[in-house]
Amino acid sequence: MSSPTGPASGLPVRMPRPRQPGRHRRPEPVAAPEGAPALVLAVPGAPSTTTRSLAEEVVSIARSELPGLDARIGYVDGEEDATVTSFPEFPSLSSVLAHAAAERAARVEQARAAGADVADAAQSEGPVAVVVPLLAGPDSALMRRIRQAVMDSRVAAELTDVLGPHPLLAEALHVRLSEAGLARADRARLFTVATAADGIVLATVGGEEAVQAAGITGMLLAARLAVPVMAAALDEEGAIAATAEQLRGSGSAQLALAPYLIGPELDSGLLDAAAKEAGCSVAEPLGPYPAIGKLALAKYTTTLGITPQQPSGTPVH
Repeated sequence: MSSPTGPASGLPVRMPRPRQPGRHRRPEPVAAPEGAPALVLAVPGAPSTTTRSLAEEVVSIARSELPGLDARIGYVDGEEDATVTSFPEFPSLSSVLAHAAAERAARVEQARAAGADVADAAQSEGPVAVVVPLLAGPDSALMRRIRQAVMDSRVAAELTDVLGPHPLLAEALHVRLSEAGLARADRARLFTVATAADGIVLATVGGEEAVQAAGITGMLLAARLAVPVMAAALDEEGAIAATAEQLRGSGSAQLALAPYLIGPELDSGLLDAAAKEAGCSVAEPLGPYPAIGKLALAKYTTTLGITPQQPSGTPVH
């Protein structure tokens, strides 16, 4: 018999179990340390409202993964002459870095004026920013320009490598192909898509180094789709058409062109012209796919030794 205060002596008492973080429970995100360097996304190509919208979505994804992140956008071909009171619509990378450095100096001066002798040291040491190129694969010409912009700014900044190769980029390519009706959306289902390609040309820019790097992601994509994937350079005349013929020679009849490109680095009209020449259907560039923001953040956190939740691939549905 139970008493008013609980079960009678000798009966088991059910105690509430502590709430355990299950494997499906999303861990609490790690916040950016106070005074941490800015993440500056280096955007290639001609500045436009379209590229700005894309870059803003990428940094928004990064901020959602690391609360408190100071994320900014600088354009490789942007406008100079930023001042405290006036900032260009499409600021150059060097302007953004100089502005970040000026803001840090102002914060340190304010801390000193307030008598915070210890706090200002932590905020005045280390890099002002970590520059992450908005590039899926290597492009030596663009990377030289980004590196030069960092040097021209005379700001202590770290420059990371490009975002790929990475399994998340193979996932993104798969999604873009499925959105265009050129691939099955889910590997686990056994249905087929009538327009699904049986051979993929993975298009990149940046020369032979870029083609080799794209080939690594291409192998991951081939494993997802169970079709042959070959990389080729969009900026090498005839390379896309030659690769398409090679795939047809090995038995592929219905080809698709998958851009291993985020978008801003792509010259207008180049993709459609190459697809027409090769006789391929074409998917959209990677764009602001969530993986792009996560990989940009991963480059930043790895550089600084911060350890938020690591990006991992997810099934495509």
